Formats: sequence, C-alpha cells, structure tokens
Amino acid sequence: MSDFNFTRPNRFPPVVKWLIIINVLVYIVQITVGRQFGFTEEIMLYPVTDPAFRPYQIITHLFAHSPEMLAHIIFNMFGLWMFGSILENVWGAKRFLNFYLICGIGAAFLHLFVEYVTWQHLQQAISMQDADTAERLRASLGPALGASGAIMGVLVAFGYLFPNTELYLLFIPIPIKAKWAVLGYAAYDLFGGFYGNDNVAHFAHLGGAITGFILVFIWNKTNLKKFY
Repeated sequence: MSDFNFTRPNRFPPVVKWLIIINVLVYIVQITVGRQFGFTEEIMLYPVTDPAFRPYQIITHLFAHSPEMLAHIIFNMFGLWMFGSILENVWGAKRFLNFYLICGIGAAFLHLFVEYVTWQHLQQAISMQDADTAERLRASLGPALGASGAIMGVLVAFGYLFPNTELYLLFIPIPIKAKWAVLGYAAYDLFGGFYGNDNVAHFAHLGGAITGFILVFIWNKTNLKKFY
C-alpha cells in the first residue's frame, strides 16, 4: 500500500499576500502623506529621455497605483490574488516571486523602448515643423505606474498552464476558457497600443505578457503536462 499525502492549496499564499500588503501600504502613503512630498512622482516610471527618470523606477512603479483611481489598485490586486495564488501553489513561493518581478521588469523595458521610439519620432516631427504629429506624439509620452504588466504575465502563465479553465469575466455573462481570455486581452492591448488614446500603458501589458509566456514556456518545455 502506497502512501498518499494531500496538501490543501493555500488560498492566500505568502508571496501573493505580501505583494498585496506592500501595494496597499504604498497606496495609503500615496494618498496621504505622500501627496505633499511628491512620493508618487518619485516612484512612477518616467521615459528614459525625461530628466525625472531613475533606474530604480523600473521596480518601484510596480508597487504604485493611480491615487485618483481606486479601481486601479482594486482590480490589479484582485487579479494578483485570483491567478497568482494558483501559480504560487503550483510553483512555490520563490519561483512565483521571481516570475512576478521578471514579468514586471519585462513590462517596463518594452514600455521604455516604445516610449524612446516615440520620442525619436517626436524629434523628427518637431524638426519638420509638423505641429499636429508632434502634439499627438507628445501626448502619448508620460510616466507609467501600476502592477498591470506583471499581472498580465501572471494571467498569461495561468492561461498556458490551465488553458481550458472556464472564467467568468466582468460584463460577460458566459464562461470563457482561459486561453481565449488571455488572447483577447493581448489583442486588446495590441490594438490599444497602436490605435488607442486611453491613457493606458498597453505596451507595458504586452511586455509583461511576452515575458511571462517566454518564462513559462522555457520552464515547461521538457514537461508537456498541462493542468486543467
């Protein structure tokens, strides 16, 4: 007779719990004493061409959210808990934390790259005295903040490992398999990145998604087992 040990999944695993706690504490500082010290402005991610850019912002922006939009942090933390808890139970704390931070850094780098290319086009438009194009490009440049890029990587990993899990998405009353939901979000960010004008860092989301896919693909390339 073989032994069988069952470990009940942790509904609030430690890394997810502490990431949420840190994000909430940072948000409280942002909306209270941080306002008079420019705290949010110090930790958000500026374009590399902006004098306010600091290398540490590549990490700190992951823990900052819009002080004027409570829904920003609520939806991000809900997504982190909903999908991140499952991944942490599957991978363990160390691997999940590494994954989360690497996805956030990947999101930052793609966002910074796109911002730099946009800035170059802006300089060309200014030199050609194309005021309309220059104004449009200038409006698309700006600082970014939020955990959305890292959480997009988490969502991609969930969709890769649990592709046929049915999800009920906000405002959509029918279940959608995780793999289609992930592709839908990616398509939305791809369209929004090129054609949107909604003050959302779509390329940061895509950077997190691409990084997350590459990581989970490498980690599972010798293990074809999927979790359903």
